[in-house]
Amino acid sequence: MLNFTELVKRYQEPLYWHLRRLVVNHEDARDLLQESLLQAWQKLDSIRDEGAVRSWLYKIATHAAYRHLHRNRIHPLSTEELSNMLLERLQSSSYVDYEAEGLLRFQQAILTLSEQQRTVFTLRYYDEMSYEEIARVVDSTPQSCRVAYHNATKRIQTYLKE
Repeated sequence: MLNFTELVKRYQEPLYWHLRRLVVNHEDARDLLQESLLQAWQKLDSIRDEGAVRSWLYKIATHAAYRHLHRNRIHPLSTEELSNMLLERLQSSSYVDYEAEGLLRFQQAILTLSEQQRTVFTLRYYDEMSYEEIARVVDSTPQSCRVAYHNATKRIQTYLKE
């Protein structure tokens, strides 16, 4: 079984980028990474299947990101409101290479997706997870994740053509 130091070495960077893609803001992603790793450390003994560690960690991080995005809200944000908020964060970020216009448009397209689609898409596209792993992260079925990924790619293609 992995000890905590090995877990951090192996997963710190990919988890940071996963969180960064969900919340956009560098400082928030860093804070959420620390929160997620602390939560993982506290529950590390409960993991029996080392093969499920990656999806377990991503699930912790994903839920932390969702909580963060919806924290202090009187009413839940609609998909459009959340997309607008994240697009504003992207446009005001000092960590974005504004010279790479194609990549920026791609990121903007991803941010127009629903939370579920964005999570499924980024886990599949960037983290190269199987639909089975993604289903464990987002509490869904592999088939639903396939559909979400397919719909996300169609929406991204449509956005990029506009």
